[in-house]
Amino acid sequence: MKYPVIIFDTEGEKMDEIKHTKQMFKGALLLTAAGVISKILSVGYRIPLQNITGDVGFYIYQQIYPFLGTAFMLSLYGFPAAISKLVAEERERGLRLSFRSFYMPVTGLLITINMLLFGVLFGLAPLIAKAMGDNQLTGPLRAASLPFLFVPFSSICRGIFQGLNNMKPTAVSQVVEQVVRVSVILVVSLVMVHEGRDLYEVGSGAAAGSLLGACAAVFVLAVMFTRDRPWYRDRPGYSIPWKKYIRTILLYGMFICLNYMMFLLIQFADAFTLVPNLIEFGMTRQQAMEWKGVFDRGQPLVQLGTVLGSSLALALVPTVTRRQLNERPVELTEHVKSAWKFSFILSTGAAIGLMAIFPYANILLFEDDAGTGSLQILALSILFTSLALTLSSILQGLGDFRWTAVFVVTGMICKGILNELLVPVWGIAGSAVATVAAVMVILLLNVARLKQRIPHLSLLQFRWRSLVISLAGMLIFLYGLDRSLGKLVLAGPRIDYVAYTLIACFGGAAIYVFLLIKLRAFTDNELEALPFGSYLAGLNKGGNKNGK
Repeated sequence: MKYPVIIFDTEGEKMDEIKHTKQMFKGALLLTAAGVISKILSVGYRIPLQNITGDVGFYIYQQIYPFLGTAFMLSLYGFPAAISKLVAEERERGLRLSFRSFYMPVTGLLITINMLLFGVLFGLAPLIAKAMGDNQLTGPLRAASLPFLFVPFSSICRGIFQGLNNMKPTAVSQVVEQVVRVSVILVVSLVMVHEGRDLYEVGSGAAAGSLLGACAAVFVLAVMFTRDRPWYRDRPGYSIPWKKYIRTILLYGMFICLNYMMFLLIQFADAFTLVPNLIEFGMTRQQAMEWKGVFDRGQPLVQLGTVLGSSLALALVPTVTRRQLNERPVELTEHVKSAWKFSFILSTGAAIGLMAIFPYANILLFEDDAGTGSLQILALSILFTSLALTLSSILQGLGDFRWTAVFVVTGMICKGILNELLVPVWGIAGSAVATVAAVMVILLLNVARLKQRIPHLSLLQFRWRSLVISLAGMLIFLYGLDRSLGKLVLAGPRIDYVAYTLIACFGGAAIYVFLLIKLRAFTDNELEALPFGSYLAGLNKGGNKNGK
């Protein structure tokens, strides 16, 4: 988010600039809120899905999910970002968006690209399924190719609106798409399992949820687009800058998209390497599929932990821009430090807390405790993933989106290589270690690049004593709960785990946050930037204003 230095001569120009800045900041907050809601929905539905379909059904869905997720990311982040960039450039040149000079060529490019993606996935589905070690995945993979057909239409609308600084259509359509997608996936899976249908057919049916979600998003965007009518008549003597359009949509759009696909690329590596290497570990094919489903139980919980660990930090990131680095480097450095601090402290608590309660959460959410040890290792990735997402977002604000995309791809390659080395020896525990190592590599690369851009930045200067004591307080509470209520829960039915898990989650989190505030882990200025900030700052009474 840009905070320009205002140097205009007239009061009217100053007010226009302030109004524009407020509009952009309001739009960023709206997208952040929609993103958090969307992520929670995206994470939450997989728990009942596993309960409905079992570990094998969950394995089937998780094998095709990276392709469904790619279509979603392209339509929400990659292509809209590229199109909004083109719109902003057209507006800066004083040109209006017309059908023949802008809409038709850009939409044509999007349709061409996504038809190719659809055709490749649909046509090569048998080969992809074979590479995954399961030929029966051909049908679900072909079903997963269908959402690409709707990507051009949602992308063009979102990109136009974002380029005009109107974030509401993107936010509303994002939430609507997720609500429809999640609802259809769960209802279709429940009905098909109840009818005794083959689990691979259930996987194809679940893919229909993404298809209908994409349709719903296109419908909502079309209504808003028709209402606002952001188009004009063709200007005389227009020319179509094909080279510029192609370069921006393909390169800029893809690089931006890759930055949001860390989870997906890690899951791509698992989709192609985990089952074959579990067979090499000594499992039968059926066992390998079941244990891949068990390992995938950790994905929604890790993503939810990452949302909790990084959302507050990411809310501060839009204030980081290349202009601010040049004009107000001290202020920018403070923003970066605050974003890092929030992400580090909250994601550390989320990771340690999840590791502590996982034996109970696994039974509550997924019916048994299979794979608990390996999933506790996987929970550690919450810390490194949250920090990597925060730093990559900061680097994107500084214009380094190409580097951050390269770092994410590097992490995926590391994950694939480590799976090949570790899974045949340690089973799914090897994959958990590989995930933690891969996201750690991404984090270290981001840290190294950020140190190049801001040489005097120190990311380790905060109150370690406050963090350690707060973690200790949370763990003492969870240990006491485990030794008392935990023994009663273990001997009871699954429903008893609900009360235990809720007490552990909310009680542990409340103690952790309370101790952090009372021990002045955050400054008053940092707390006041949060919701209910004045109240939180009151709890922090006696803390300093500048964080030293």
